Amino acid sequence: MVQNSPTVVVTRKLPDAIETRMMELFEVDLNLDDHPFSREELVDAVGRADVLVPTVTDRLDANVLNQSGEKLRLIASFSTGVDNVDLRAAEQRGITVTNTPGVLTEDTADMAMALILAVPRRLAEGERAVRHGDWKGWSPTWMLGHRIWGKRLGIVGMGRIGQAVARRARGFGLSIHYHNRNRLHEDIENELEATYWESLDQMLARMDIVSVNCPHTPATFHLVSERRLKLMQPRAYIVNTSRGEVINEDALTRALRSGQIAGAGLDVFEHEPAVNPKLLELDNVVLLPHMASATIEGRMEMGELVIINIKTFVDGHAPPNRVIPGEFD
Repeated sequence: MVQNSPTVVVTRKLPDAIETRMMELFEVDLNLDDHPFSREELVDAVGRADVLVPTVTDRLDANVLNQSGEKLRLIASFSTGVDNVDLRAAEQRGITVTNTPGVLTEDTADMAMALILAVPRRLAEGERAVRHGDWKGWSPTWMLGHRIWGKRLGIVGMGRIGQAVARRARGFGLSIHYHNRNRLHEDIENELEATYWESLDQMLARMDIVSVNCPHTPATFHLVSERRLKLMQPRAYIVNTSRGEVINEDALTRALRSGQIAGAGLDVFEHEPAVNPKLLELDNVVLLPHMASATIEGRMEMGELVIINIKTFVDGHAPPNRVIPGEFD
């Protein structure tokens, strides 16, 4: 069991109010200059911490965790996804892992909806034209996009975020379709007026817009593969606010360059922060710096959940947001 005043190592800069509250409760080692921890720094952190507070950018694989000391008993991740943590290795070392689920649902859904609007209507292209002085005045045939009213939206992953996207999309006149590991309850389907597709292949072939909202797991790595991208129609768009690894980015880049699909909106990338240089050359893709969850309110709520998880664990109780190995497989 962790001592009453544990040593908590935080790997990135958190909101000031959250850091202040942590310092009131625990012995805290903060990252005030917000530099990403190197692998060596992560190894050092797991060796001296009672509690580690990492983020999605910290790769806590088995090799790192196996170098943890006897002190480390809790990884209270400042994140919803935990694909950066080897949960099996943590379990084998008796380390509990928690996350911050639910608090980013609405923020991420907002960004997905923003991209669903931005890509077909060419908002980023229009903004660049104005900023670069290329706009010469209104024309009936210039910068034409496509309306989304009446189009089919296929949601890949109908969890909290996928359902929140569906609720927004209905207000814009989109027809809701979805593929999920498990079919939703009939009441939810009726509420969302959503059509379930057991076959992802068949859904992709019939959608006008696809929104990727599933977590990254071994089962979803390159779920949207080159073969599946070829199933999509040339007029179709794809939006990703989940994890870059879910889409084969090289194949997507080729599809966008060749006109195999009409466009894409990406908030995440397979090898971020690196972005495929060929994507940067394309006008039919909107590129964002992993900012779907970047709201002040969301970050504060994440920090509050981290504190609750740590405090509950230190007090000898099961933390409310414990992640069970296999839960995200």
